[in-house]
Amino acid sequence: MQEQNDYYVFPSHSVGLMPQEERLEIPNQSCKLTLGVPKEKTHLENRVSLVPDAVSSLVIAGHRVLVESQAGIAAHYSDNHFSEAGAEIVKESPAIFQCDVVIKVSPPTVEETEMMRGKQVLLSSLNLSGLNETHFRKLSSKKITALAYEFVKDKEGNFPVIRAMSEIAGNTSILIAAEYLSHPDYGRGLMFGGLSGISPTEVVILGAGTVGEFATRAAMGMGALVKVFDSSVYRLRRLQNNLGARIFTSILQPNPIITALRTADVAIGAVRTRGGLSPVCVTEEMVQQMKGGAIIIDVSIDQGGCFETSEITNHKNPVFEKYGVTHYCVPNIASRVPRTASQALSNLLVPMLLKIGEEGGINNLLRADSGVRNGVYLYNGISTNRYISEHFHLPHKDIDLLIAAFH
Repeated sequence: MQEQNDYYVFPSHSVGLMPQEERLEIPNQSCKLTLGVPKEKTHLENRVSLVPDAVSSLVIAGHRVLVESQAGIAAHYSDNHFSEAGAEIVKESPAIFQCDVVIKVSPPTVEETEMMRGKQVLLSSLNLSGLNETHFRKLSSKKITALAYEFVKDKEGNFPVIRAMSEIAGNTSILIAAEYLSHPDYGRGLMFGGLSGISPTEVVILGAGTVGEFATRAAMGMGALVKVFDSSVYRLRRLQNNLGARIFTSILQPNPIITALRTADVAIGAVRTRGGLSPVCVTEEMVQQMKGGAIIIDVSIDQGGCFETSEITNHKNPVFEKYGVTHYCVPNIASRVPRTASQALSNLLVPMLLKIGEEGGINNLLRADSGVRNGVYLYNGISTNRYISEHFHLPHKDIDLLIAAFH
């Protein structure tokens, strides 16, 4: 009987079968950030990116927060409110723009970009209509990683900042309409809603998105008769389901709109597009047929407006009259209620900032969170947003490839 070996010889390519060292996943090392909150320089921007309660949460987590003096004054937050929350109040702007993460509401101005030290994170909105190629090239030269609030997604694939500001704009548009409808000159002294024995206020809302939904809720809550128009039957059906009520709805077509506008006291424009300008849904001839003293609130004005007679106004001079109809065409309606809007923005930013620290930096967070990654339009100074690249003639790179390369 053949003698058997008491051991086996493994070929070299099978070394993987030999006992190996145990490989444990090494968790990301958390880091402490220096966060800068500057005072907004954009005309009539009254919001602040972080409110004192948000600052307190970040300081408790071990981060350092620098707030420029008077940054929250328009939102009725004093320097004392911020210092009591643990922030360091800074008198000069340059110190703010040296921080690891700069958190703004509006995009930085050219002067603010010049103050940045480079290789930092910038969180802000991205109002493309007010920006040019120079703006992006300056940020690029500083190798900034920039995220736009409008592009950041949550786990459900929604845009939480856009939704929050749209909810505010929808509610506020009705309050603005009520204010001007009761004005003795602009609205002929009518009360919004109506009383027993008096016909209710008729409100026409163009667009059944978030702005349209919350405008509808507010108007119905005040007793108005609401008619909603949209190009999508799906959105109209969703609106009725969300409201839990059957209201007047119609597809956006000229004849039904004309009929509704003739008796309307208030018309709200809330038609938006993913990119480009809002479509003009109401022509000048349609506005001429509206009642004297009617009120138009064009929430879509930041995309050009959906009323042909709309012209951009501002918070100091918000209205003008045309054909006897009062037009309110202020972009950024949320800034009219800056304290509420600042709180809403802070509620969405704090979890993101805490995660940047927990993950050990922005690069680790971007690898782990596709929703936040969707908000990036510059990564280490390289444009990752195709629309921005094409529109402003910038080289474009895929964000996933860049993250892998910088790993």
